[in-house]
Amino acid sequence: MDAGGVRVAVVQEPPVLLDREATLAAAVGHLRRAADGGARLVVFPEAYVPGYPVWIWRLRPEADFELTSAIHRELLANSVDLVADGLRPVRDAAAERGVVVVCGIHEREGEFSRATLYNTLVTIGADGAVLNRHRKLMPTNPERMVWGQGDASGLRVTDTAAGRVGSLICWENYMPLARYALYAGGVETYVAATWDEGDIWIATMRHIAAEGRCWVIGAGCSLRAGDVPAGFPGRGQLFPDPDEWLNPGDSVVVAPGGEVVAGPLHQEHGLLFADIEPARVAAAHRTLDVAGHYSRNDIFRLTIDRTVSQPVTYQPG
Repeated sequence: MDAGGVRVAVVQEPPVLLDREATLAAAVGHLRRAADGGARLVVFPEAYVPGYPVWIWRLRPEADFELTSAIHRELLANSVDLVADGLRPVRDAAAERGVVVVCGIHEREGEFSRATLYNTLVTIGADGAVLNRHRKLMPTNPERMVWGQGDASGLRVTDTAAGRVGSLICWENYMPLARYALYAGGVETYVAATWDEGDIWIATMRHIAAEGRCWVIGAGCSLRAGDVPAGFPGRGQLFPDPDEWLNPGDSVVVAPGGEVVAGPLHQEHGLLFADIEPARVAAAHRTLDVAGHYSRNDIFRLTIDRTVSQPVTYQPG
């Protein structure tokens, strides 16, 4: 790998569902393993801390109200408060190993004053500073009973030690204008952290790489029923077969133009490594630059309102 290359690692390992501290400890361990493998950019999946709310697809809003409420109480208690520096263990590990990290979290502002959660991706620099925080713009289907709507304050591309990184969450990647916002920002490495999986999702990752002429990292969640902790409320009812794959993962890395260079990692826990070259992105735009010479700015306009609609008093740096 030449001097312009970057080794990336996707962490496709299960969280300790509904346990923030245990999941953060696991994240630090995975980050160190990735760094030991040469990674300079480490990507975790959607809502990794303390785990994607897989239960929402199996519970009925009214008939299962009591169980849903019990689970949600645990989720609130184990979500991440960035104001209180709730990602400090990961920030410290990033600084210790000099790696850039993109990590999905359930975000809660204030342990006592606010109960609204957000599906958030946090970009951490190689010095441990929080560089960007993107909240999912539109929760998908039953996710709307878990998360509030985000805003566009974090819908941006960030300069990092691993190149220009932008990120969207799960079905945001099916939103053409959200994708275009990253293309217009000059994204080199496009991170798609997700709960989605399968052939259509992988085809979407390839399409984005072809459309945006950028590197695409699809960071999937791999989770079996047997990975759900024994103390999880209603575990026996919700996840009776320990061998069932609740999500097979399907993490993938795609080169500009659409060629899969790593993965998909299917029905397997582990780290997915790939060597990418962010400098290839500029040359790849010679034939197609949807935010540049292949756009029609005399006909189309993209306007992004980056006003912060939810109050934020502090982001750790």
